[in-house]
Amino acid sequence: MSPSRQFILRPVATSLFMAAIVLVGLVAYKQLPVSALPEVDYPTIQVITFYPGASPDVMASSITAPLERQFGQVPGLNQMTSISSQGSSIITLQFMLELNIDVAEQEVQASINAAGTYLPKDLPNPPIYSKSNPADTPIITLG
Repeated sequence: MSPSRQFILRPVATSLFMAAIVLVGLVAYKQLPVSALPEVDYPTIQVITFYPGASPDVMASSITAPLERQFGQVPGLNQMTSISSQGSSIITLQFMLELNIDVAEQEVQASINAAGTYLPKDLPNPPIYSKSNPADTPIITLG
């Protein structure tokens, strides 16, 4: 005897059973937590270096390139972007979501220290790093 035979022989029970499944599905659907904008804190660190009077080419070759070489060895690095302009360099490091931002911060500090020998000797201040969340930009813009 096949399992479908019981449903064929009892059409009213089958209809009630299907209505119960649909009702339970609708109730369960209403209980699902859904967020249009989920709260995700991207582990992102920005490294800013100032070298007054340096052209963008000098910034790219003598500051940004050595730092990028060191940051490329940091484990868990997902994306690295850099901007070299007149007298300043900004390197944005985005890490994997699973990585703790405090661990990444220590790795970035170690990389900055390691790159210190490759940076110009007359650099007025060492590179500055700070944690940032790119998802906060729309909120800051509205504010």
